[in-house]
Amino acid sequence: MTDFSGFNIAQPILRALKDEGYTTPTPIQGKAIPGLLEGRDLVGIAQTGTGKTAAFSLPILNYLADRAGKTRSKRPQALILAPTRELAGQIGDNISAYGRYLGLRSSVIFGGVSIRPQIRNLERGVHILVATPGRLLDLINQGAVNLGSVEVFVLDEADRMLDMGFIRDVRKIAEKLPKERQTALFSATMPKSIEELAASLLTDPVRVDAAPQASTAERVEQSVLFVHKDKKRALLSEVMADTDIERVLIFTRTKHGANRVAKHLDDSGVPADAIHGNKSQNARQRALKDFKTGRIRALVATDIAARGIDVDGVTHVINFELPNEPESYVHRIGRTARAGKDGIAISFCDHEERAFLRDIERTIRQAVDVDEDHSFHAQDVADFKGRVKGKSGGRPNNRPANRPGGNAHRGGGNRRRRGNGGGQRRAA
Repeated sequence: MTDFSGFNIAQPILRALKDEGYTTPTPIQGKAIPGLLEGRDLVGIAQTGTGKTAAFSLPILNYLADRAGKTRSKRPQALILAPTRELAGQIGDNISAYGRYLGLRSSVIFGGVSIRPQIRNLERGVHILVATPGRLLDLINQGAVNLGSVEVFVLDEADRMLDMGFIRDVRKIAEKLPKERQTALFSATMPKSIEELAASLLTDPVRVDAAPQASTAERVEQSVLFVHKDKKRALLSEVMADTDIERVLIFTRTKHGANRVAKHLDDSGVPADAIHGNKSQNARQRALKDFKTGRIRALVATDIAARGIDVDGVTHVINFELPNEPESYVHRIGRTARAGKDGIAISFCDHEERAFLRDIERTIRQAVDVDEDHSFHAQDVADFKGRVKGKSGGRPNNRPANRPGGNAHRGGGNRRRRGNGGGQRRAA
């Protein structure tokens, strides 16, 4: 499929897509949209940043374009569940953009804000409801919404629902839906528990896979910097001295860690903020807006909070702390490889994280290049056994010094080494 007009989508939607500058479908859109337009249930394996929101939003809008009619109080016709407030808001924004010429009503509901305006919107009636599970259950229990008229149900980022403990809530919500409906489930990974959930929710689904786990990793130029734990903040300051790092997403494992890193950067003269579950919704939205507009250069995030971040132009991802789940590493670094673009990812690794690095390299099927060219290189951390070897055939260190993520910020000689034995990354 070379353009969206080949999908036989309603003209008002095509007009809106043209306004947005969208011409060519992404792989997940090309694979998922035809089946959804036919009314099939669907399981889609796709990471954030691959265009999956449009993959399910466009068929929903097309379905409702001719069938919707007037809204009914408290009874939406389409329901989209998202794990985080940020992701729900982003989906809502996209639906509003794609459906701007259709006259359909949509609403986004999530916790952390007043419930009363959400109740009023539902009473007036909406065609499409985007919700997080907890707040939706609250509204169901209060009688503010009835799911008995839902014809299309989408469960987005099912694996993150599992991570956040929402699967029981998802099942409770699904019990409120009509048995005769169209259902789509999207997930970046498919562990056994998600396979079981899909089997219980979907009927004879089409399965599309547009994001093999390692594909994003192969588009990102990766490096690991070995450092003692107590020197990580100093190393971060040194790395951030590179002005080529224009807009950076920094990951920590904990909320408190995110706060501490953001404060350290601010104190060091680098405009930064943190985003995580303990922040109020207004604070999260403000930080995200500042990041998008360039008011802050660095946004420090936990994995869960970052799943709803959709920001173009992220030049770098820095793993201040490596994740203990290798799949999270792939999600993280994909934030700087959006929609097929290349990116730069820098990871700090201390003694306690060596096992995490080994698991990551096994998952992405390549050794991460070691960068020794910094003031805090810890040889004792580097000298450990058990790192997986990269693919055969090393490659020269031919990155220009002024390339984003290069050694312009390092100082001293070029001591960059390729991963244990020299890993060769396939071209995207």
